[in-house]
Amino acid sequence: MDLQESREVIRQVDEEMAKLFVKRMEAVRSVAAYKKERGLPIEDKEQEARVIKGRSALVEDPELRSFYVNFLQDTMDVSKRWQHYLMKGLKVAYSGVEGAFAHIAAGRIFPDGELESYPSFESAYEAVEKGECDVAVLPIENSFAGEVGQVLDLMFSGDLYVNGVYDLSINQNLLGMPGTDISQIRTVYSHPQAISQCRSYIRKHGFDAVSMANTALAAQKVAQDGDCSAAAIASEETADLYGLQILDHDINESKVNTTRFAVFSRVETKMAIRKDAGAFLLLFTVKDEAGGLAKAVNVISAYNFNMRVLRSRPMKDLPWHYYFYAEVEGDDSSENGKRMISALRGTCPGLKVVGRYTATSNIQQGGETI
Repeated sequence: MDLQESREVIRQVDEEMAKLFVKRMEAVRSVAAYKKERGLPIEDKEQEARVIKGRSALVEDPELRSFYVNFLQDTMDVSKRWQHYLMKGLKVAYSGVEGAFAHIAAGRIFPDGELESYPSFESAYEAVEKGECDVAVLPIENSFAGEVGQVLDLMFSGDLYVNGVYDLSINQNLLGMPGTDISQIRTVYSHPQAISQCRSYIRKHGFDAVSMANTALAAQKVAQDGDCSAAAIASEETADLYGLQILDHDINESKVNTTRFAVFSRVETKMAIRKDAGAFLLLFTVKDEAGGLAKAVNVISAYNFNMRVLRSRPMKDLPWHYYFYAEVEGDDSSENGKRMISALRGTCPGLKVVGRYTATSNIQQGGETI
């Protein structure tokens, strides 16, 4: 059998496997419904071991059998993720601890999801890349403090796709130990962006500001230390969670303070590619020459697309070189959009569409930011 004949056999087998995969997953759907109705756990390690032992015997070639065992295990892992999705919702990664704004946002976007805490933006993003979680909810911009550069950098270097964008109204509060008076406070703890959002208030009261990884950790520290001279800047939800008293409400400078969160997944969803898609997200680089950026912007304009956001970020591996993040109104999957993207590829050395969304949804309730 020559190379072309071998590839044709593989193609035919892949077509059959695709049909069998759909058939198998429909059967898994029935299993999930059975388990959900009866309150049974998704995992049954004894059953899995029996299946692997019995099915692996079907492969007579001992050299291939160990690989078939791996294939079976991977197939079971996919089936279990499908059951998790059907039974309990998506596995949702977020950065921070319970009570952080990302936790609040994730819970509102996916009320039936299993929320998984990760210590950083990068680890939450990588959890989806590795298949540990189905989606990640991460902040990309605050209306007062600007973009979240670390997340934009992950979008540039990573492979995940943005399938939704949500706005969470931010109301920062001063939280302290029960019975504490504001006059006792000397030090406030919070995320750098929350500190930035409340800088005038902090300066007015003469507080020393100390940065923390996120607002919930700041509240957790104040609660654990029990120090009446310390306070946290965080959400009302966080006060309830850690048993703190709200010493002052709505202390952020901007009363229209909003953080924009993006939902990242390994593939784009059908919801994200409807014909009425409101915007798409581009990341691109330009040639190091006079007018390089202008040429890219002109291409977008020439095809009648409105670019409502344009930002630059430094490329970590290339000093004094930058990539650009753009939000463009319209549908890049339309015929005009395809022509624009094609023309842009001829101008930009690097280009990728990292997401589409129909509109930003407002996930209200006094919340917090990162």
